[in-house]
Amino acid sequence: MANVTLENLVKAYPDKSGPGLRVVHGINLEIRDREFMVLVGPSGCGKSTTLRMIAGLEEITEGKISIGDRVVNDVLPKDRDIAMVFQNYALYPHMSVYDNLAFGLKLRKFPKAEIDARVREAAVMLGLEPYLDRRPKALSGGQRQRVAVGRAIVRKPKVFLFDEPLSNLDAKMRVSTRTEISKLHARLGATMIYVTHDQVEAMTMGDRICVMRDGRIMQVAEPLEIYNHPANLIVAGLIGSPPMNFFRGTIQRTGDRVAFVETNAKSAPLTIVLDGALGAKAAARVGQAIVFGIRPENVQDTPGGEGHEVHVEISEPMGAETYLYLTTGATEFIARVAPDHLHAAGENIRVHFDLSKAHLFDPASEAVL
Repeated sequence: MANVTLENLVKAYPDKSGPGLRVVHGINLEIRDREFMVLVGPSGCGKSTTLRMIAGLEEITEGKISIGDRVVNDVLPKDRDIAMVFQNYALYPHMSVYDNLAFGLKLRKFPKAEIDARVREAAVMLGLEPYLDRRPKALSGGQRQRVAVGRAIVRKPKVFLFDEPLSNLDAKMRVSTRTEISKLHARLGATMIYVTHDQVEAMTMGDRICVMRDGRIMQVAEPLEIYNHPANLIVAGLIGSPPMNFFRGTIQRTGDRVAFVETNAKSAPLTIVLDGALGAKAAARVGQAIVFGIRPENVQDTPGGEGHEVHVEISEPMGAETYLYLTTGATEFIARVAPDHLHAAGENIRVHFDLSKAHLFDPASEAVL
């Protein structure tokens, strides 16, 4: 296996009338040997383009890509010792599963006995033995995706590249297939780079996550580090389901303490007294605009007269928990509460914010304080 290093990587599409459209802006990233790295971000953020440059399917405008100790900028895709799994499977419809798995090895003139051994090893690994004589049209979506993964496995490459491989599957099949890919990574100990727009896939599969937006890297860290300590508003809003709640307001001083005071309130504004580490950060921002962020599980309904009064718009019982869609009058937000805490739409309730889990963001730079 091998590490993959991206240095000042740029991709621009030329334009006759000017410098053209730049979609990847000088990113730097190191994917460690045997690591499962997930590139995640909204559509158009440059993650698939970055993957395709690693694969050699997109020409590099500037920068350098290394696989192991070898710079591969000018190396043909077939000579980079990588294998790619695409979103649309890209199987040959007229070939059996066996022949689809074996085709790449036949092109490389592998001995027939070795081809058979590799194909059957991959089939056992992916549970495809009963389907080796079938053609792709006789398989389910999940089975076709396993064939596409198997075709990569038989190559025994240095690096596996996955470009949104689960996006064509239904919800149940996505869960089972992502589990299979995670197990496969543990079994092979391979370097894998996985592109997705689904933050649940990113959180559950990656050793580390690289969050991208507009062709730039926002943060690279382990899943729980990104979840608990997002670097900016973009990362905080992208990672987490339901996403983090954001309240816009200002920092004001109340006596010897500071408080977040919501703006654009139709009646009494939401006012949250800040203490501890959060209060210390806010003290330097008195009179300035701020964004207060907190995740749904850190907003809890409280009995009696405690907490902040808010309005219930919708209550969604999920079985193991309940989602409350709430509003302060100026901001809509979500609370994730106990399964038996059901509230009727239109009801006013009180909620408590766990300030030890809250974040403050600069609305101009979008960076966390």
